[in-house]
Amino acid sequence: MSEASYRCDDCGAEYPADGPWRCDCGHALDYADRSVPDAGAPDPLSLDRGRGLWTFDAFLPVERRVTLGEGWTPLVDAPSWDAQFKLEYLFPTGSFKDRGAATTVSQALALGVDRVVEDSSGNAGLAIATYAARAGIDAEIYVPADAKAGKLRAIERTGADVVRVEGSRADVTDACIAAVESSPPASEGGAWYASHAWNPAFFAGTATWALELAAQREWTVPDAVVTPLGHGTLFLGAYRGFRALERAGWTDDVPRLLGAQATGYAPFETADVTGGSEEPTNDEAAGIQIREPARADQIRQAIEGTDGAVAAVDAAVTAAERDRLAEAGFHVEPTSATATAALSRFREDGILDDSDDVVVALTGSGLKG
Repeated sequence: MSEASYRCDDCGAEYPADGPWRCDCGHALDYADRSVPDAGAPDPLSLDRGRGLWTFDAFLPVERRVTLGEGWTPLVDAPSWDAQFKLEYLFPTGSFKDRGAATTVSQALALGVDRVVEDSSGNAGLAIATYAARAGIDAEIYVPADAKAGKLRAIERTGADVVRVEGSRADVTDACIAAVESSPPASEGGAWYASHAWNPAFFAGTATWALELAAQREWTVPDAVVTPLGHGTLFLGAYRGFRALERAGWTDDVPRLLGAQATGYAPFETADVTGGSEEPTNDEAAGIQIREPARADQIRQAIEGTDGAVAAVDAAVTAAERDRLAEAGFHVEPTSATATAALSRFREDGILDDSDDVVVALTGSGLKG
C-alpha cells in the first residue's frame, strides 16, 4: 500500500490515499506532502529524458509503476502566432491526459486497485483505459451517449467497459459517482475513482507540463501560458508545477495563466476579455464543456494569483482557428484551437502586449476522428 495521504485545503481534514475520493465537506483532496527538491536546478542537458515524466520524480508524490514513454513533448516556434507551441497532442493516446493517466494508474497500482472508474467525454477516458490496460487493471469508463464514435471505439479496443449515459455531461459524472459510491471499497476489490477532475494523482501528472517547459527553456518561464480550460486539468496542473519550481528555486517567477473556454460553458469568463456572455453555445469544443468544474475555487485562485484572464471562444471562431492551425501543420482537435483563438483575443484587448513571451498548449490530436 502507498504511504501517500491526502488533505483537504478547505477544512484541513486528512485521509489515507485508499480512503474517500473527496473530503466529507465536499471539497476536492490533494496530496498532504507537497515537498520540493532541496538541491538546485540541474543542467537541463543532464536530465535523463528517456525517463519521460519521471525525469521529475523528485517533484512527484507517485512512484513510476506504469509508463508508455509519455513526456517531453516538442516545444516549437509558431511565428504566425508570435508564440511557442508545446505539442501535447503527440502522446501515446493523442492528448495531454496521458500525463495524468500515467500518475493516476501508478497510484492505483501502489494501492493494489483491481478496477478503476472514470467519466470522460473522450480524451481522459481513453488515457485512463489505455494505461489501465498497460497495467493489467480493469477499467470502466462512463461517457456521454452522443460522444464521438471514434473516441468510443478507441476506448473499447483497450478492453475497458464503456457505459453510455443519456443526458448532459454532468449526468455522466453523476452516474459515474453513483457507481463508485455503491461499490465496495477499492481495498476490497471495488471501484477506485480515477477521475481527471477529482483525483490528486492526475494533477500531479499534469504539473509535469510546467516542469518540462521550464527545462526546455533552460529554467526560464514565459510571461504567459495559454491553455484550454474546462475542469482545469492542465491549467491547474501547470499552475502547481510552476509554483513548485519557484519554491524549489529552480525558476524565478510564475507566468500569467490565461484560459480559453467554450461559449455557453464559461464559468471563469473575464468580462473585460469577451465583453459579455451573449454568444451561443460552442458545440465544437467538447473537451471543455464544463459548467461546474470540480476544483472551481482552486482554478480561481490560480487565475487571481497570476493576474490571469479567461476568454470564451465561440464555435465559428473555433472552427476557423482549427483550419488555420492545420494549414500551418498543427493537426489538433477543436478544443485545442480555442487556446490559439483566445491568444488573439487577449492581444486585441490589451491583456497581452505584442512583446510578451507566450507559450500555448496544443492539447489534443485532430487525427482521432
